[in-house]
Amino acid sequence: MFSRYKKVVSYTLLCAIVFVTFFGSIQKVEASIDLIAESAILVDAHTGKVLVEKNADVMLPPASMSKMMTEYLVLEAIHNGTIAWDQTVPISSFISNMSHQAGSSNVFLDPDEAYTVKDLYEAMAIESGNAATIALSELIAGGSYARFVERMNEKAAEMELGEYSFVNSTGLPNRSYRGQHVAGTENDENRLSARATAKLAFHLINDFPEMLDTASIPMMRFQGEVLTGVDSQACLNDWTCMRNWNEMLPGLKHEYQGMLGLKTGYTNEAGYCFTGVAERNGVTLISVVMRLKDLDDRFTETQRLMDYGFNNFVQHEVHLEDLFEEGVATIPVVNGKVREVKISASEPLKVLVKSGEEEALEPLLEIDPALMTDDGELKAPIEQGEVIGTLSAVNKSDTEYGHLFGHELPHEIVFVETAEDVERAGFFSRGMRGIGGFFSNVWTSVADTVKGWFN
Repeated sequence: MFSRYKKVVSYTLLCAIVFVTFFGSIQKVEASIDLIAESAILVDAHTGKVLVEKNADVMLPPASMSKMMTEYLVLEAIHNGTIAWDQTVPISSFISNMSHQAGSSNVFLDPDEAYTVKDLYEAMAIESGNAATIALSELIAGGSYARFVERMNEKAAEMELGEYSFVNSTGLPNRSYRGQHVAGTENDENRLSARATAKLAFHLINDFPEMLDTASIPMMRFQGEVLTGVDSQACLNDWTCMRNWNEMLPGLKHEYQGMLGLKTGYTNEAGYCFTGVAERNGVTLISVVMRLKDLDDRFTETQRLMDYGFNNFVQHEVHLEDLFEEGVATIPVVNGKVREVKISASEPLKVLVKSGEEEALEPLLEIDPALMTDDGELKAPIEQGEVIGTLSAVNKSDTEYGHLFGHELPHEIVFVETAEDVERAGFFSRGMRGIGGFFSNVWTSVADTVKGWFN
């Protein structure tokens, strides 16, 4: 009945789970380029497919990259309506003193001044302001910084980051809190692997893509306007001017085409680290580099990772119609007013693969068996737009890919749905078809018997 299909087709969504689980557990893709970062990873930002990794599961201090978790919880609270962008945030004397701490990234905060959530979020995301981060943390947790740190670890578990340890919201060493730390020992710092950091960035930009609007700002006046045409060194010398520590943004020292954000970090133990997000030609990549000795190295290493990704991988479109010899995607229907129904993908299926492997991709159509008969027919009635399964792709090449989330999230996959309504046939029509089928079977049996007489 399904001889029209040119490629292998599976009719159970269970196979989809097996397929994705397989891809989530295959051999890791080790670094194909010589990196000096102690730990690194490069990931497709849309699917979580791992393109390159080096020591990606080693637990290291992420320094201010920790603030990505604080950003996530702030944006989640905004989304849930528990706080608002124009809400004012109380500034304690401790937070004010932290904002004036020498050698720490900050904007100055005064207990007698009014600062909104938006003001402090911009200070956190652009300037990497530590005191602003603590103020937002306390606001979200009802004044309890300890409770906020607990929430960070709870959200990390929910995100399935794997190995992690958050002892504060800033990424500073606990000793910077001058005895006011709320978790761990005085010598503790947050700990994340490059893989966990990439997972955090993946959740952040996919759940709250608007955050990149702020993360991509090179320079901005605190509580003021975005700055253009300002010398970056002059900005550093002006406490009211916030210069993004991500020097790969437009106009800064390591400007990189397509750079969208995200977060730098540095402590003595962490060294220089950076999580970057860049987009070119519809492909968005997340990179993480950790524990570098030189400030510039975190950007040159990121450039090497990003260049490798953009230069060696292409986004290929896989079409449902390629499964059908006539190029028209239809599935047989039982007990309907028509005998077949057109189906279509809910959106184009785009698969990121190494250049030259496009022809190795084969479409895989998987239909929910609960919607079909044992003979492979969809059961009428059918509504237009009804989701009946998924379209994915099998890579027949020798390249093996890992995945950030194993089987928890699919690789490249889109829903398949019906493109038209099919009404259930009336009792008489169904009866006549049954009679026709009966006599067809009888005639086939008689014919086979007659053939046997002459063999």
